[in-house]
Amino acid sequence: MDKEELNQKDATYLDKYKRDKPWGLTVSIDLKDCSYNKMVDAEYIKQFVKDLCELIDMKRFGETTVVNFGSEERVAGFSMTQLIETSLISAHFANASRAIYLDVFSCKPFPPYKVAEFAKERFEASRYSININFRY
Repeated sequence: MDKEELNQKDATYLDKYKRDKPWGLTVSIDLKDCSYNKMVDAEYIKQFVKDLCELIDMKRFGETTVVNFGSEERVAGFSMTQLIETSLISAHFANASRAIYLDVFSCKPFPPYKVAEFAKERFEASRYSININFRY
């Protein structure tokens, strides 16, 4: 999908948000084949969150929390949370599969595909899947 197609998809979702007036928007992005070195770097993750919030004009509330845990190899990795004034950004980084599961939930509209493409680029993912849900 080229940049124009992605912009059009974002515009469609933002128009629906404006028209239907939901309480909020949840976007779940599954990133695959990510850069292992980047996804295991807590400082890189924190900078990603800061940059993402700037990109989509979300005001962070407090610092980003990044915790490494998981006794089972399949799920071991960092989990991240960032409160934003309009809700929450969270993610889990699964080391063994080099997958990242990113969720952005906000009552302020934001462009879902812009977020997905930004995350894909920053973590050098080969691909992603996206689920977009309006919250009423």
